[in-house]
Amino acid sequence: MATAEDVRTIALALPETEEKLAWGIPTFRVKGKIFASLADDDTSVGVKCPVEERAELIASEPEKFFIRPGHDDNFAWVRVRLAALDDTAELRDILHDSWRQAAPRRLAEGFPDGVAEG
Repeated sequence: MATAEDVRTIALALPETEEKLAWGIPTFRVKGKIFASLADDDTSVGVKCPVEERAELIASEPEKFFIRPGHDDNFAWVRVRLAALDDTAELRDILHDSWRQAAPRRLAEGFPDGVAEG
């Protein structure tokens, strides 16, 4: 099971990422753009997800992925229940994908899998 501390550790290891409190919750940003946010109870993390892919993702694993109706409806965002993740490797993949969606092209191209080499 992944934890809020795992989210923080993985997110902050990504290039040019910073943590900033917004709306009373921790958010993780690359070059000022949010790519992840922890829920106020630390049980889930919100990440970027193309709207056209979100419904299929939620339908395929509803125990893992969800949206908050009335809040996430119009945003390219999905929430992930940390307790439902198989391990931190799965969380890492999810956060890396979200980071790549938010990062400027030159930065994302410099780190194709979302992490710096070395």
